[in-house]
Amino acid sequence: MNLKIIFTLALTIIIFNFSSAQEKPKSADEILKTTFEQAKLENKNVIIMFHASWCGWCKKMDASMNDASTKELFNKNYVISHLVVLESAKNKQLENDGAEALLNKYGGEKQGIPYFLIFDGDGNLLADSKMVENELVLKEQGNNIGCPGTTEEVVAFNFKLKETSNLNEEELAIISERFKLNNPN
Repeated sequence: MNLKIIFTLALTIIIFNFSSAQEKPKSADEILKTTFEQAKLENKNVIIMFHASWCGWCKKMDASMNDASTKELFNKNYVISHLVVLESAKNKQLENDGAEALLNKYGGEKQGIPYFLIFDGDGNLLADSKMVENELVLKEQGNNIGCPGTTEEVVAFNFKLKETSNLNEEELAIISERFKLNNPN
């Protein structure tokens, strides 16, 4: 009798673990809804980061934003959420439904990842991940900043942060110094 109970219990655990492991990721719409609700409650803007499990630059971006020197600066100004896109065939199940369509809607197709969008709490787009021509950045207009590392990328990224947050010059300098560590040269 004990063997039958143990077998039934083991089978139940295996089935539960298998079904939990196969749980489908939330859709882009679900993630955006939750993120915008949180941003409105906390009076913050939103950074949506498009990334994939294979993307080394995506991991550098996360590491830079979560670094001890920068994490609090980002967290006091933004609610940050990730959407998985462009996964390899073996990891397609990791993608968020609707994420690639959102990436394309906001000009991220053929831009590479990481690619980010900055919104206000009402879902109005404030900035995207593309370089812009301004008094600070005069070249590479329209190209994805990605994970900032070069001087031009860091300057462009900080320009977007300055325009979409309450970060002051000292805080932006801290962010710049951390992201400059990503420069491969």
